[in-house]
Amino acid sequence: MEDNTAFAKKLELDYAILSDPGKKVAEAYGVVHEGRKVPERWTFIIGDDAKIKHVDKKVKAGSHGEDLVAKLTELKIPKK
Repeated sequence: MEDNTAFAKKLELDYAILSDPGKKVAEAYGVVHEGRKVPERWTFIIGDDAKIKHVDKKVKAGSHGEDLVAKLTELKIPKK
């Protein structure tokens, strides 16, 4: 949790980063698989209604920011 907090402060993020050392949330979202040490790096877009609007299962670090903005625009999710 301390690492995530420091990371969020460093980047001046305006959203929370989940700390899930027991992998309970990762299991609930289906990103933990047999024989894999770490959960999948998927991005879930969750609407204000708490429903999953989109799951990106092919996250590309180099373009993910741009990809995410495009998907949010496509889904008509307003900027805050």
